[in-house]
Amino acid sequence: MNAPDLTDDEHLGLYLRNTDTGAEWWRVSVADRPQTYRLEHAIQPTEGNAAVDIDLVVDAENLRAKLKKWHREGFAFEARGSVPQADAQQRAAFMPELQRAAAAKRRAGGAGDPGDANAMAEPAYAEQALASGAAATVRVGQVAVPCGGGGPLVPRVNPAYLFSERFNDIVEDIVENKRVMLIGHTGAGKTSLIEQVAARAQHGVVRSNMNGQTTVGDFVGFWTVKGGETLWVDGVLPTAMREGLWLIVDEIDFAEPSILAALTAVLEPHGRLTLKEKGNEVVAPHPAFRLFATANAVGAMSQFRHLYQGANLMNEAFLDRWRVYLLDYLSPTEEADVLMRTLAPLMTRTVAATLAAIAADCRAAFAREDLASAFSTRRLLDWAELMLRTGDPERAAGPAIYAKISPEDAKLIRGIIRHHIAPAE
Repeated sequence: MNAPDLTDDEHLGLYLRNTDTGAEWWRVSVADRPQTYRLEHAIQPTEGNAAVDIDLVVDAENLRAKLKKWHREGFAFEARGSVPQADAQQRAAFMPELQRAAAAKRRAGGAGDPGDANAMAEPAYAEQALASGAAATVRVGQVAVPCGGGGPLVPRVNPAYLFSERFNDIVEDIVENKRVMLIGHTGAGKTSLIEQVAARAQHGVVRSNMNGQTTVGDFVGFWTVKGGETLWVDGVLPTAMREGLWLIVDEIDFAEPSILAALTAVLEPHGRLTLKEKGNEVVAPHPAFRLFATANAVGAMSQFRHLYQGANLMNEAFLDRWRVYLLDYLSPTEEADVLMRTLAPLMTRTVAATLAAIAADCRAAFAREDLASAFSTRRLLDWAELMLRTGDPERAAGPAIYAKISPEDAKLIRGIIRHHIAPAE
């Protein structure tokens, strides 16, 4: 194979070789930016579908180097536009399966909205309550979590929520009353993980979003005059501590320094809060009180700080008071499972796997900074639910995706969707 002339498109297509574990392939297609190319890699097992494990965009010079390397490694060029058989079958099957599902939904008159997870029967994998005398626990994943007293602040249970095995350490830390900080990109499910543990264990949750408008008075408390009388109003932190609630400090990397200072003492084991404005009153934590934080650009996520304008640096002394977990998006297989559980019985495996692959490609583009907005599981579920109603991925993407992002991002995502979904005949 000689170095190709990249002024034409003869090099676009599939490069294939057989290995002991299956057929390995690289696929070359045109990327959205001028003079760039998209490279995808996968190993097609003898049974089942291939999962793309490398997806990147390169320029012409890098592509030339790749082509030479593939030639040395024994890859053979297949016909332009060819794809692995399982991949081609999934792409072609998407629209017929979607349209059958949409027709079934219309025949049912929209009854039993598949997007309402509470309309589903509790699945077999759901956590089972265990009673031991007067103390009750609920099993979340592989961990027994003590139950709370319930109440209006308990989040709503989502029976389709998937507790991945990697969450077990986090749940153990909750039981042991560690201060847990979850970091990761927007939409990775940081807050929902805490809420779904609390929902199953019947603990009330309060959230305080550090949006730049939250003051230390909102967080700790303040004096006010009501009916001619001066009254103290507890902020969200002492309220949660007194009542045994779970407090989530969302986007803590946007918090004011005065708020972080108020938190520092509470971060110690059994730490107490001193209300200096109220004559140094000491607030001791209720045994059920738990403290959490979420962040986008802290620690291992610091490299993405430029994507989250306004995020503050956090020193190691503060971070050392937390157990910090990096939460990534669900894998395509896990996300396909969530789609099927949430939108059963209309969602098929083929449609779910294709949508999960589209979401994974969008997130890879976000990580490369080709996209300015992340692609959350919430956005994917909204798009899928609307798609089941309309039977049209592009029409559903309008209000679920395109209207929320820039025209440039919409163009790129539209290209990713067309890459995975063959048009209806």
